[in-house]
Amino acid sequence: MKRVKLSPSALACDFANAGVQIKAAKDGGAEYLHLDVMDGIFVPNISFGQPIVKSLSKCTDLVSDVHLMITDPIRYIEDFAKAGADIITFHVEATDDPQAVLAKIKACGKKTGISIKPATPVDAIIPYLPMCDLVLVMTVEPGFGGQKFMSDMLPKVQQLKEYAERNGLDYEISIDGGVSAENAKMCVLAGANVLVAGSSVLGKENIKEAAEDLLAATVI
Repeated sequence: MKRVKLSPSALACDFANAGVQIKAAKDGGAEYLHLDVMDGIFVPNISFGQPIVKSLSKCTDLVSDVHLMITDPIRYIEDFAKAGADIITFHVEATDDPQAVLAKIKACGKKTGISIKPATPVDAIIPYLPMCDLVLVMTVEPGFGGQKFMSDMLPKVQQLKEYAERNGLDYEISIDGGVSAENAKMCVLAGANVLVAGSSVLGKENIKEAAEDLLAATVI
């Protein structure tokens, strides 16, 4: 079983204190920093772009886990790579040529990620899994933080884990949306090893303790 990694979502930060809050999450055991980029078109919300990714990547040595919730993502792969992304994840629903996007990410020397929304089946990304370092399963409708965790998405995680085992693939499986200490263990049992958590970590008063509690809840 892969080591469980916590990826706090910067969207839940108080950006006036982002550096301090991200450090607290790291002190609590976080290894990744999840950066949600939203364009107001692919999802009904706008977050931030390359300048914020660049700034946050500079203020921490956590792995920069950039999640592009944008239409036609290939246009901006190089920009986010230059901004400091370590992993670039895009949505299969946002492009007509996922293979080209994955190839572009690899050409920029970054790790590749692909994501599916709740209504999208795992079958939609099967052809691209050999090119992926990470697969992100959305357990809420993308666009806004603080939504309720959709436990009926966990069979997708199990399917992805079993597919990797059958086919000798080694991608990480990430879950994003409503993840908390209350459901973290079921995520890990299903096969996830990267847990994206926003309000349940960076939205708490004691961020270090919240990160520690979430990771402690994953112990099987």
